[in-house]
Parts: sequence; C-alpha cells; structure tokens
Amino acid sequence: MKYEDLKILDELREKGSITEEEYQREKEKILNDTPPSSSSAFGGSKPLFGLAENTYLMLMHLSQFLGLIIPLAGFVAPVLMWIMNKDTNANVDLHGKNILNFTISYLIYSAVLAITIIGIPLLVVLGIIYIVFIVMAGVKANNGEYWRYPFIIQFFK
Repeated sequence: MKYEDLKILDELREKGSITEEEYQREKEKILNDTPPSSSSAFGGSKPLFGLAENTYLMLMHLSQFLGLIIPLAGFVAPVLMWIMNKDTNANVDLHGKNILNFTISYLIYSAVLAITIIGIPLLVVLGIIYIVFIVMAGVKANNGEYWRYPFIIQFFK
C-alpha cells in the first residue's frame, strides 16, 4: 500500500501538481505511517462495530427514524452513538452536535406550530421536511461530506 501511495505521489510531483516541499512532506507521512492500533475505540476509521466512519455517521443520522417506531428512540439512539465516540473522533462529535441541534430545533418548531390553529397544516410540511433532511444528511455523511441541517438553532457548538 505504501509503495502505491509513493508511486502516486511521485507522479503528482512529476506532473507539477505538487511542489517538491509538498512531495517531501507527504512522502515522510507515508513512510512514517504506522497501521492503526486495533485497541483504539475506532481502529483508525472504524468507529464502532467494525463500521467505516462514513457508515457510522450515516447511521447516526438515520437512527433518528427509530422515533417513528419507538417513542424517544429517535433522540436517544443518535445521542448514545455520539456520546460513546465524541471524544475519540472529531467527525462523530461534529455530526452528533449537528443532530442534537436539529432535533431540539425541530421539536421547538413543532411545539410552536401545534399550539396554533393555522400551524397544524404546517406540522405536516415540517414532518416531511424533517424526513427529507434526515435522508439528505445521511446520504451526505455516507459520501464523507458534512451537511449542516438548515434552520437550526445552535445549542451545541
């Protein structure tokens, strides 16, 4: 694997895509890179249960759908996934805070709409938006992208 990385790095230098300084710095990283320890909580990019980081992040977002089956599970599941790994993986922490902000914000919006007569039809729209946003965030997370949910209040930064 290291030799393939070095070959690619060498080709980039020859094409002029990277400078000599960048080449030397990246070469040093490749040569000094040691395989991740299997005793760590993530085993490198494997957050939990042997899942790749992107898959784990996607499941964090999609676990919000558990609330449709079991009350409060859509809140508890992503929070537990976040708490278990937030200290060992910056992406888990970032996505977890995003999910919490989203859930709390949309809970507030739902409560405000529920107490108004004209808000009841808007609750249906909010529910559809909630589902669409969860799916979008899950897909983006699986693709290695961070997507901040729209219209959220920043409770956790």
